[in-house]
Amino acid sequence: MATSQLQEQYQARTAAVLSQAIAKLGPLAPELKAAMEYGLLQGGKRVRPLLVYASGDLLAQGDVLSQPSSLPEPNHAALDAAAAAVECIHAYSLIHDDLPAMDNDDLRRGKPTVHIAFDEATAILAGDALQSLAFELLSQANLGLTAERQLRMVQELAVAAGYHGMCGGQALDIQYEGQAINRAALEQLHRHKTGALIRCAVRLGALCVTDMQEAHLSALSEYAQAIGLAFQVQDDILDITADTVTLGKTQGKDVLQQKSTYPALLGLEGARNLAEQLLDQALASLADIPYPTQTLEAFAHYIVNRDF
Repeated sequence: MATSQLQEQYQARTAAVLSQAIAKLGPLAPELKAAMEYGLLQGGKRVRPLLVYASGDLLAQGDVLSQPSSLPEPNHAALDAAAAAVECIHAYSLIHDDLPAMDNDDLRRGKPTVHIAFDEATAILAGDALQSLAFELLSQANLGLTAERQLRMVQELAVAAGYHGMCGGQALDIQYEGQAINRAALEQLHRHKTGALIRCAVRLGALCVTDMQEAHLSALSEYAQAIGLAFQVQDDILDITADTVTLGKTQGKDVLQQKSTYPALLGLEGARNLAEQLLDQALASLADIPYPTQTLEAFAHYIVNRDF
């Protein structure tokens, strides 16, 4: 199957799982439910769920290659829950990032942001509720995993989303606004703000495979760390080179808000060179996994070469 077809398949699967999760919420607070659905299901690249599925399917395929007589199937229930959970966290973070107290943006994925389409209070609650929904999905019964494995996955997501991950990185981003910072500080910021959740997505997919080997998880973590930073480098580049219609969000906002970015620190060509170096690192890390890794390789290329 071509990579683009597989990507579309994963995206459709993610959308179906997320739609089902929202539908199950019931009629308690219709406006809040509508805001959650709006923030969660208005398109998007779905990079994090794609990585959950791709890493989980890779290691399950590895089981097939090493033990062809057993022909185990990927754990679809666990992968669906992990993919939906990580996308709920991502959606909540975008809803809150767009608020006036944070980045104060009025456009996301080509549409009004949640606080514009609804109101600020509803946007805050929608983000809060999506964060809770993520852990509800990941901790549900009947995922075909041991309690110990599920607890490990819940902890992975909590760390990636919280103080030591995305929230901590966002705090650094606010702290450094208008300041000239060095490359080490900028890397620390983005490994937490953007990279932590991408790394978590890859690891969650691997943890859905019962017989997952820790050496393979380590190699996938190195891959994810490289593409997580590359994703942010490319985002910084696109903020300069793309237009608002293509991006689906306000172009040039980083410059206006005096954000710390890689083009500002290294120049546009330097940032592009760094993205290519990180791509090479990601691909090299996959060499330690003795199974076909073409899908993850293709996703790494996509992350660095995308235009939105």
